[in-house]
Amino acid sequence: MAKVVVVTSGKGGVGKTTSTAALGAALAQSGKRVAVVDFDVGLRNLDLVMGAERRVVFDLINVTQGVANLSQALIRDKRIDSLFLLPASQTRDKDALSEEGVAKVIAELREKFDYVLCDSPAGIERGAQLAMRFADEAVIVTNPEVSSVRDSDRIIGLLDSRTLRAEKGESLAKHVLITRYDAARAARGEMLTIDDVLDILSTPLLGIIPENEGVLRSSNVGSPVTLNEPNNVAARAYIEAARRLQGEDVPLVLPAERKGFLDRLFGRRAA
Repeated sequence: MAKVVVVTSGKGGVGKTTSTAALGAALAQSGKRVAVVDFDVGLRNLDLVMGAERRVVFDLINVTQGVANLSQALIRDKRIDSLFLLPASQTRDKDALSEEGVAKVIAELREKFDYVLCDSPAGIERGAQLAMRFADEAVIVTNPEVSSVRDSDRIIGLLDSRTLRAEKGESLAKHVLITRYDAARAARGEMLTIDDVLDILSTPLLGIIPENEGVLRSSNVGSPVTLNEPNNVAARAYIEAARRLQGEDVPLVLPAERKGFLDRLFGRRAA
C-alpha cells in the first residue's frame, strides 16, 4: 500500500516540480516503486522535467473520466524501471478534475506503488486542494524569502483543515523543504536564515537544497538532478531528503557558504 505524499507550496516558482522529480527519482533509486503525478492541469511541466514530454498519450484527466485506464496513462521512466509518471492534461482546465475521479485514481495507485508523489499547482485553488486531499504526508517547498514562507504558512493551514485525514481527526505528517538556499546571502541578510523559516512555519525540516546551477541544467535536459548529476551538492541534498522521507535518521548539514577566489586568498592571509 503506497504512501501518498503531496509536494506543495503557496507561491509559484519555488521548485515543486523539480523537487517532485528529484525526490521521486531518489526514492526509486533506493528500490521503491514510485509514481509521480502532475496535478498542474493546463500547464503540465513534470513531463518536461522527467524527459517524457514526447511519450504522453493519455493523462490524469483521461483516467479520472474513464477515457483511459491507469496502465495506459502511466509512463515508465527509461532510466529507472520502478519510476513512473502520470502526466497532467495540457488542453483542459482544473475544473475537469473531480474529487471522485481523483479518489479513484489515488486508490488504484496505492495498490501498485510504494510512494505516490503528487506535484501540486501553486496556490490554494481547486487543483491544489485536490492534490492534497488524499495525502498521507506533505512536503511544503519554500524559498527562504518572506512572501514564499508566508504563503507556505497558509498552505499548512489548509493541510490541517481540508485534507481527508484532517476531517477524520487523523494527523498528516508535514515536512518543510527549503530550496534555493544561499548561505552567503543569508549571512548578509539578503534572505531568511533557516532558523527564521522554521520559526515562522513551526514544521520539521526535511532538507535544505542549495542554490545550484546543476538543478537548472538537469531540468533543461529533461532529467531529475538526482539522476543527471548525482554527485552534485543539490542532488545529494535531495537524496538525503528522500532518505528522511522514508524515516531514516540522516543528519542535516547546513550548506556551506560559497567563497570566491579573492575571499579565500584574503582569508588565508588574514589567518
